[in-house]
Amino acid sequence: MSGLSLDHRFVEGEQHAPVLLLLHGTGSSPEDILTLGKELSPSSPMLAPAGPVSENGAARWFRRLAEGVFDVEDVRVRAEQLAEFVLAAREKYGLTDRRLVAAGFSNGANIAAAVTLLRPDVLTEAVLFAAMLPVPDPPSHNLGGSRVYLSNGRRDPMAPLASSEELVEVLRERDAEVTEHWHHGGHQITLPGLQAAKAWLTEP
Repeated sequence: MSGLSLDHRFVEGEQHAPVLLLLHGTGSSPEDILTLGKELSPSSPMLAPAGPVSENGAARWFRRLAEGVFDVEDVRVRAEQLAEFVLAAREKYGLTDRRLVAAGFSNGANIAAAVTLLRPDVLTEAVLFAAMLPVPDPPSHNLGGSRVYLSNGRRDPMAPLASSEELVEVLRERDAEVTEHWHHGGHQITLPGLQAAKAWLTEP
């Protein structure tokens, strides 16, 4: 697939700030997720692509067979597509030597987790809100250089606790550094979760 095949928004930012790869949830848009980016790191350059899959008119990152049941083969294909987009966008916007951090909510967090697991050559840092394990039995890549922040609700019906905990376990098994933030709510981004993510972003 050609690199810049995804529609996207790019917002210029300051040289010292990390580049944010912003990944929206189902039915959302690049414009919507830019709001999250401005909360996380307002001075950052921001790259916000649009999910290429339509589910009854709602933009998504990959197909699903039912609520909570992912089309795993499509997850893998779309993770590759996003990885190639990131490489091409880095070249186009002069970001090849910059720190890049993905930040996503729900379906966007799941595709970020998939790229982290499948393409560690492209993505080594991710902020995940309401994420779950996107692919069963991912490859045993060494993720020793990867950092992941995860904020999930213990009562989230759309990202079940068991799957979210399995994602953390799979990442740690592959030597990724994982910071967990759990709240007692559901499918949402909480203010404490957002504040903890901002603090995590500024860590060396």
